Amino acid sequence: MWIYVVRRLLYTIPIVLGVLLITFLLFKLIPGDISAELAGKAASPETIAEIRAELDWDKPLLLNFQAARQRGPMAVFESQFFIHFKKSLTFNFGRSIRSKENIATMLRTRAGPSLSLTLPMFVIAMVSSLTVALLVAMLRGTMWDYSIVLICVLGMSVPYLAFILFGQYYFAYKLQWFPIIGYEPGLGVWRYVALPVLIGALAGLGADVRFYRTVMLDEMNADYVRTAYAKGVAMPRVLFVHVLKNAMIPVLTRVVLAIPFLFLGSLLLERFFGIPGLGDMTIQAINSRDFPIVSAMTFIISILFALGNLTTDVCYAIVDPRISLS
Repeated sequence: MWIYVVRRLLYTIPIVLGVLLITFLLFKLIPGDISAELAGKAASPETIAEIRAELDWDKPLLLNFQAARQRGPMAVFESQFFIHFKKSLTFNFGRSIRSKENIATMLRTRAGPSLSLTLPMFVIAMVSSLTVALLVAMLRGTMWDYSIVLICVLGMSVPYLAFILFGQYYFAYKLQWFPIIGYEPGLGVWRYVALPVLIGALAGLGADVRFYRTVMLDEMNADYVRTAYAKGVAMPRVLFVHVLKNAMIPVLTRVVLAIPFLFLGSLLLERFFGIPGLGDMTIQAINSRDFPIVSAMTFIISILFALGNLTTDVCYAIVDPRISLS
């Protein structure tokens, strides 16, 4: 297994490098000079040049052949991409070009609010969707099955934004059960994240239930389920022990691959409910063309996604002894 893990970790190196290169080139292809915007309308060319030099934007994009001719072959790597590459690999992302804050500090500060929203939302959605899917699979072909599937399809057809606006208007504004917007660190955080957590879990429930229902139905028709019923095994044990255990491969695929995105935060929920998390920071960075922040978030999520894929494969071997990672 360890040889497989090491080999997969080596495979992530070109993937991460590719993500860094693509992100870098995409931002460089965007028209307009941000340094002139940062300097202001009445800024002199000297001021703009100083800002470009401070941000290393006065260097060549990929390779610096001029510096190599003057100072030696290693100076060829004194370019914008290799400086960006070095900062990313050392997790020294520098400072925001807008707020001048240290990006590593911003990531640490905003990770807590994001996790306080996404973690309970993830747990509630996973437990409720698995439970409902098991019950619907047990009641397949009945009116309960058709009704729940219909509700799931209707829920999937409603835009995510509609759930947010309805929840804010009805539960927060009309009934005043929750604050409409805001965030408070500490024990009082539940008052502000309860409504967005419920909205996020409810909005994704339809797709999750339909997916897990299909998985559970495949297992419900297996021979071992009929054998278990013939031996007199109780229905809850058949569903939550035998069926759920044998359906863990597709469940793990969906669950484990969603874990890395918990750190990214929920872009819409954080934005509409005023939660100062990573998702809100990412949207602000995209709107203001704050390349260092967007690059840092892209780099981190690519690493987490690669590790999530590796964790999924390892979990396959743990839950199913027929799978070997040799």
